[in-house]
Amino acid sequence: MLQSASLRSVAVPCRVLGLFMVVLSVGPTAQAQPTPEVDAVRSVLQRAVNNTINAAPYTGAFWGIEVTNLRTGRRLFRHNSDHLFTPASNMKLLTTAAALRRLDPAYRYETTLYVDGPVRNGVLHGNLIVRGSGDPTLGGYEQRGTSTAVFRDWADSLRAAGISRIQGDIIGDDDPFSDVPLGEGWSWNDVPFYYAAETNGLVFNTNTIDVEVTGRRPGASGRITWSPFETDFVRIRNQTQTVPRDSSSDEDYDRPFGENTFTIRSRIHPNEIQEETLTITEPTRYFTHVLREVLLQEGISVGGRGVDVDEMPIEPHYEADSVQQVGSYRSPPLRQIVRTTNRVSQNLYAEQLLQTLAVVDPPDTTTDDLTEGSAALGALAVQSELAEVGVDTSRVQLVDGSGLSRKNYLSPRGMTRLLRHMWSDAEPGLRSAFYNSLPTGGEEGTLEYRYRNGAAARGNVRAKTGTLSGASALSGYVRTAQDTPLSFVIFCNHHMAETDAVRAAQDAIVNTLAQLPL
Repeated sequence: MLQSASLRSVAVPCRVLGLFMVVLSVGPTAQAQPTPEVDAVRSVLQRAVNNTINAAPYTGAFWGIEVTNLRTGRRLFRHNSDHLFTPASNMKLLTTAAALRRLDPAYRYETTLYVDGPVRNGVLHGNLIVRGSGDPTLGGYEQRGTSTAVFRDWADSLRAAGISRIQGDIIGDDDPFSDVPLGEGWSWNDVPFYYAAETNGLVFNTNTIDVEVTGRRPGASGRITWSPFETDFVRIRNQTQTVPRDSSSDEDYDRPFGENTFTIRSRIHPNEIQEETLTITEPTRYFTHVLREVLLQEGISVGGRGVDVDEMPIEPHYEADSVQQVGSYRSPPLRQIVRTTNRVSQNLYAEQLLQTLAVVDPPDTTTDDLTEGSAALGALAVQSELAEVGVDTSRVQLVDGSGLSRKNYLSPRGMTRLLRHMWSDAEPGLRSAFYNSLPTGGEEGTLEYRYRNGAAARGNVRAKTGTLSGASALSGYVRTAQDTPLSFVIFCNHHMAETDAVRAAQDAIVNTLAQLPL
């Protein structure tokens, strides 16, 4: 299972830390040198890294590492840096950098509300149409707990337009994006869980529901609630059981592919609360169904249903005189969306950005099988941006934007080239938006619980994590003891060690870089 936003504390084994303490013994020698490309420092790093990655927990694993001095542009260390790896969620660095470069940090999505008929005596004699643009933020991560706020604002807009009843349907227009809901190569095991949410031109609440199971008395089923407001768009089969406190508890959620019926079989202790965010399918119908429910709650009656525009016999003509705009929602600027994408490793946001590149500024191509608004066309846009910054794209394979697919391939050298460009060559607005999107060690995001307990890199390292079964990645920036900025890429594939053990090795390497007397 992908754990792209794990909040578990990582304990660095003492034996791993001990291997890296040798670097401190060359402090006076290294300090006397004007650059970090000193043979003594390289030798220490080579020995320390090799001793770590060749330790017993990582037997059979494949490591790729590259460290570069961003002040001089010279490589400080490399190990298998030209080999290809599955980068997991480090893919988001490529996607977000391309989006910032191609769209601009100030870019905003706009979702627009229309009516297609006359309003007489408070009644709309026609349909309400929501035209999507691929915005992932409506009711999304930043609006948790208030996910329906935009819909309630739209109810106010309808009342301001004199509408108290909608005679027709609520139509969702998701046409900017292709209708392929999942990324190439995604595992069907991931489908029920939040990190494998479906992409779509219309997104509400990250195309998920938030489920809460509360234990009651032993022998009884648990109590299940879900938001938004226990919408009847989904069905929940409660097969949970409350078990005595001296029994083991677990969580078990299932949603058959293509259905919105969830079976929950969790075992739970009395008064224990289990929470999980689960995906829905048919996101356009989900969007319009919940919007309809909110309008009813707000006192606006709706005669028709919530439907997908593909169910309608005629497509909306927004230029027609009978079609009038009555409301809209503008997303936060792209720099904020990128920040969410990278800091909490939000997969849906990354996938929506990828497909946005295929809609707003698609690359020129002579390939006929690249569908408008598709992930494949978005991936071509990302590759175009990578080529612009000097990455050898003949050595890059991209099939999604989040890194959930194992069909993505990238070398440490290619990632280093991107990191160097975003640090040294990108214009200030792009550079700051990219750098500020990265989690800070020991403080926030997916690195909040790493680099603690006196770690040299705490508050210093800014890096993106990546985790799949058997694959772990960490790439970003750190400053040395004398404030020299370094970029680093640490990929590990085919490992059978516990995830925390691999992270411990990555953290030990980064802590060593932070202590270098350079």
